[in-house]
Amino acid sequence: MPFLFGKSIIRQLKDGTLEPIARKYLYGCTDLEILTAFNAELRGVCNYYSLASNFVRLSYFAYFMEYSCLKTLAGKHKTTTRKILSKYKSNGSWSIPYKTKDGIKYRKFAEYMKCKKSVNFDEKIIDYAVIHASTRTTLESRLASNICELCGKTDVPLVMHHVNKLKNLKGKEFWELMMIAKRRKTIAVCEECHCKIHHP
Repeated sequence: MPFLFGKSIIRQLKDGTLEPIARKYLYGCTDLEILTAFNAELRGVCNYYSLASNFVRLSYFAYFMEYSCLKTLAGKHKTTTRKILSKYKSNGSWSIPYKTKDGIKYRKFAEYMKCKKSVNFDEKIIDYAVIHASTRTTLESRLASNICELCGKTDVPLVMHHVNKLKNLKGKEFWELMMIAKRRKTIAVCEECHCKIHHP
């Protein structure tokens, strides 16, 4: 079972039981960025194990991920998980609102069964929230702008494209030149441009 000890989502108590814990290194991120980072990581793990015959056992892992996320939000705001759940309560679950040109939208914590071989989601990155935690242009404002940073189209849904290291870019493609010029490992692009990046 992939508990991701290195990224600290759980700890083991003296009696051997496990409990979820907060990821303090995410305290500098916005609430939406924290949720998005957890969702992306959960989806990545679920996709990796999607062919496993005992895939349903990931429900235990998903539980720890969700409550680690809630404890991270609670720790950031110096409150309790119960108050966070109350603050973001929505239709029997919880979600975080964010502004777009089309109005207020809501992002829920990912349902692990729906993460199995999921392709229709826009949280493409695990580490970008940490990378952009202290930058002036937040993930929310870049997504809310609905402007493709590659082709300039407006009023289009965006996804985030991510590379591990800028120095690995060869600068042969236009999107690579854009990322090098911006000195960013992420770029907000429309679905058409995102498809062209992966299938030139």
